Amino acid sequence: MSRISRDGFIGLAGIALAAVLLFVFVPSRAAGPLPNPKIDTPLAAAKGTQSAVFAGGCFWGMEGVFEHVKGVTQVVSGFAGGSAATAHYEMVSTGTTGHAESVRISYDPARISYGQLLQVFFSVAHDPTERDRQGPDEGTQYRSAIFYANSEQKRVAEAYIAQLGAAHAFARPIVTEVTPLKGFYAAEAYHQHYLALHPNEPYIVINDLPKIANLKRQFPALYVSD
Repeated sequence: MSRISRDGFIGLAGIALAAVLLFVFVPSRAAGPLPNPKIDTPLAAAKGTQSAVFAGGCFWGMEGVFEHVKGVTQVVSGFAGGSAATAHYEMVSTGTTGHAESVRISYDPARISYGQLLQVFFSVAHDPTERDRQGPDEGTQYRSAIFYANSEQKRVAEAYIAQLGAAHAFARPIVTEVTPLKGFYAAEAYHQHYLALHPNEPYIVINDLPKIANLKRQFPALYVSD
């Protein structure tokens, strides 16, 4: 969905349309709380900074969720999967660049593990069973993807997807791509911290604030307030 379409949620007509879309695009709910990853990176002995790059629909909601996760120090909305030359919102919105709207999550590995970030990603940040869309947003730029930076991230991500599949955690198959990170490009300034800056916008209220409420409910030990 283009920014123009997103802005179409403004006003009573937009709210009514969003309510219909929310009803139509019901996510494939997990049968119960997702299990902890059996294979994970151990917590580091000392404070540091590592990063993870995930894609799962509009980056406004993804960014908003992970900004409330313990141990996360920064979240940047941006693009991954395509080239630097096409890493611009209007171009990415065409769905022809190879990019996905993504977030780069900087975190302290002494406080939270990569596997725990994946657990939040699959549990509340998006629906990993929707291919090339999330809710009302449609196109390859909204696909579910994990962009791994090293072999350890790849190993943990693939193992967790296999674990969730074996447990039949979702009613439909997980379609999340696991692909090497070739580059991450920050989105335009007006996209950064969009949820925090526009908490009353109908698109945010309907599509994204429930994700943060679910984070608080499902992961109280990981949730941090503003």
